[in-house]
Amino acid sequence: MARLALMAAAVVLAFLAAVPVTEVAAKRWIVGDNKFWNPNINYTIWAQDKHFYLDDWLYFVYERNQYNVIEVNETNYISCNADNPIANWSRGSGRDVVHLNVTRHYYLISGSGGGCYGGMKLDVLVEKPPPHQPQHLSRTMQDEPSPTWFCTSVCHSSSCFTMMGQCGTRYCGFV
Repeated sequence: MARLALMAAAVVLAFLAAVPVTEVAAKRWIVGDNKFWNPNINYTIWAQDKHFYLDDWLYFVYERNQYNVIEVNETNYISCNADNPIANWSRGSGRDVVHLNVTRHYYLISGSGGGCYGGMKLDVLVEKPPPHQPQHLSRTMQDEPSPTWFCTSVCHSSSCFTMMGQCGTRYCGFV
């Protein structure tokens, strides 16, 4: 029985070594860059030259006792109405992550401390990556200072999230 298991493991290892690994990168965006999630910052300007792709992450850093991150519909985004949020992404630490796992608009505001009225609102359109996108898909670990992980098994968004915690760029090998 042990011999059979050893042979099966050898076959799997040989298969993994022979099959080319495709690299898939998801980008972690620090909202506001070094200004973070704070009032009096124009997040429309911050986002205008960026492309947000499926499985990217938005990382919000802010004063936890003053602000939050909630998702609302377009009407409530425009009016800064936090009464009926779609989702509350705040976890109490002031370091929150929004996984962009659906291709659609995400309307995010700070619903506390008057943050939305002070400009703390972000509209992000998430797209599928283009079929050939060398810059986005061929990044290496040296291209980005943030932590990276490599998954050697089939990787789904939720399992990679567990492996990397709540931040980081994700590189997964699909076999």
